[in-house]
Amino acid sequence: MAKSAEVKLAVFGRAGVGKSALVVRFLTKRFIWEYDPTLESTYRHQATIDDEVVSMEILDTAGQDDPLQWESHVRWGEGFLLVYDITDRGSFEEVLSLKNLLDEIKKPKNVTLMLMGNKADLEHSRQVSTEEGEKLAVDLACAFYECSACTGEGSISEAFYELCREVRRRRMIQGKTRRRSSTTHVKQAINKMLTKISS
Repeated sequence: MAKSAEVKLAVFGRAGVGKSALVVRFLTKRFIWEYDPTLESTYRHQATIDDEVVSMEILDTAGQDDPLQWESHVRWGEGFLLVYDITDRGSFEEVLSLKNLLDEIKKPKNVTLMLMGNKADLEHSRQVSTEEGEKLAVDLACAFYECSACTGEGSISEAFYELCREVRRRRMIQGKTRRRSSTTHVKQAINKMLTKISS
C-alpha cells in the first residue's frame, strides 16, 4: 500500500474564537459546549482527498501568550487556518498581525493559509460582514470560508481539505525548484572541472 502524504496544520486565532470547536466539529461532526481554553491539543486524522490518502496532524493552539511557544508552532506547521469570530471585530482585526508574524517567522517561504470566520449562526450579533472577510482574504491572497462550529453550517471540512491541497501544491512547486537548482549546481561543478582539465 502506498504511504499516505503527511500534512501539518495549525489553527490560530484569538482566545474564544472557537478554534477547538472547529477542529472537533471537523474531526467528529459534533459540537462541544465546554472545553479548557488553555489546553493545547494535537490531533491525527486521515482522509482521502482527490483519491489520495492524506494524514493530517492538526495543532489546536491555546490562547498563546508565550512568544517562544508560538514561534515553535509556526515553525512546525506547514498550513495555517486563521480563525476569527464574526461577532468580535477585535478578533478580525488581529488576523493581519497574525499573518505578519507568520511571514516573519517563515520567511523567505510563502505562508500557506486559509481565513475562516466562525460563529456564522450568530447573525444577529455580527460585527464583521462577509464582504470584509472576503476582502481581507484577497489582501492575504488566500481562500475564505464562513462557518459555524456550533451548527456545522459552512464548509468546515472543505476548508481543511483545501488547506491540505494547498500545502501539497506548494511542496510540489518547491520540490521542482529545488531539483532544478541542484541540477544547475551539478552542471556548474562539471563545467568548472572541465575548464580546469582543459586549461
